Amino acid sequence: MLGNRITITNESNQMTLGRHFLPWLVFLFGLAGFCHQADADESDGFGLIFDRFHLTLEDGYRTEIAGPLYYSQQAGDESTVAFPPFFSTVSNLSVAYTDYDFLYPLLTRLQYGQEWRWQLFQLLSFSGGKEPSEATKGRHTLFPFYFSQRSPTDTNLDYTAFFPIYGTLKNRLSRDEIHFVLFPIYSETRKKDVITDNYLYPIGSVRHGDGLHGWKVWPLAGYEHKIVTLQTNGFGDVETNGGYRRWFYLWPFHLNQDNGIGTDNPEKFRASLPLYVYSRSPQRDSTSVLWPFLTWVDDRAKKYHEWQGPWPIVIFTRGEGKTTSRVFPIFSQSHNAIKEGDSYLWPIYTFKRTHSDPLDMRRTRVVFFLYDDTVEKNTQTGGYKRRVDMWPFFIWHRDFNGNERLQVIAPLEPAVPDNAGIERNWSPLWSFWRAENNLKTGAASQSLLWNLYRRETAPAHKKVSLLFGLFQYQCDGENKRTKLFYLTVSKKTAATQ
Repeated sequence: MLGNRITITNESNQMTLGRHFLPWLVFLFGLAGFCHQADADESDGFGLIFDRFHLTLEDGYRTEIAGPLYYSQQAGDESTVAFPPFFSTVSNLSVAYTDYDFLYPLLTRLQYGQEWRWQLFQLLSFSGGKEPSEATKGRHTLFPFYFSQRSPTDTNLDYTAFFPIYGTLKNRLSRDEIHFVLFPIYSETRKKDVITDNYLYPIGSVRHGDGLHGWKVWPLAGYEHKIVTLQTNGFGDVETNGGYRRWFYLWPFHLNQDNGIGTDNPEKFRASLPLYVYSRSPQRDSTSVLWPFLTWVDDRAKKYHEWQGPWPIVIFTRGEGKTTSRVFPIFSQSHNAIKEGDSYLWPIYTFKRTHSDPLDMRRTRVVFFLYDDTVEKNTQTGGYKRRVDMWPFFIWHRDFNGNERLQVIAPLEPAVPDNAGIERNWSPLWSFWRAENNLKTGAASQSLLWNLYRRETAPAHKKVSLLFGLFQYQCDGENKRTKLFYLTVSKKTAATQ
């Protein structure tokens, strides 16, 4: 009995030891094979443990270690090092460009020339440097509470803002300058020559500028008037800036606007919602009754007539410039000389096309990015590129050079296509199958489970590796080699043949 118990215990220990020791045994075999190659010009692949190979779609090479957890790549002047998904860096010394990602998109750092930027999501950011034609400056942001900028060479660029207490912003939020005190109690914005003073934003404001003045007490009433002005453009020609007169009361129910004053297309717009809305100009007339339920449009400039009711659900347009038939979401068909768009049971099926030589672009989608097929063609050369996404199963690309790439399992890429951060930091984790084809060189490669199986082919080259490199086959012209368990079992060279 005692002997049996001892035997059973020993067998259990051996099984446990085997389970823990086997992966390390395979790793040591691989490492030994790597360090003791038969010939210096022979290269081994060890699957998920270690693999180094030439890139298929461009000149360069790539090293992968521990499956998807580390890789480095050199392609031309650009080098990449990554520990997905925690960290990656890509740099190109020829253009002084460096990009760092830390658990993308949590924290990123980008440097281009002398300009640099740290960013935590879109909330906290630090930036600085300068372009050759600009002053040096550093910018810090803790959105939306703190904003600052300092320039040692031009103090006019300095600002500090503690929102909503007090501060000034320059060249932020689509304004040249913003100043506020206890926002929304008071703020002042400037864009070009127009200055707006806001009181209890957005209720009260006063505006003034070149030929412009106005006020509003929203939503009770407001008035703004701009006279016709002249300006000189970059070519030295004098241009006319049209004037306007706009007022409202009990917004949005009563609106009146006279636009384009002093131009060849003045427009009169009147609205008393929901009873009527109409606009009249030499180029276009529009009339709505019980808006948005019934609308007629006569666009003489674009050469079409349109009936809407209710907008935007039902629209029918006929004319030389545009044709549309829409009963949303059941169906929609629309086209003009440049664009075409169709949908049926939106968003189940949509199709869009843009044709403007030399560009011809077509996009077909099923339920947004569940299936997405985009083709861009150069009508002059006949070349085209194509991208097909089927979430979350695969993405497939073809570029203008005819190079193709397939990735199986793609949970994020269809939703954010061509996002370099996702492709660099996250795609390696779930790329169970990768396949690439180079039309120009004839090279191709396939990889399953992070090089557990890898195959590379070229007109004068073939290489296969399987199961951590336990089986390897390589053929370079008349030179052939086969390995089992990292030992050469067959080798033929041009001399022996």
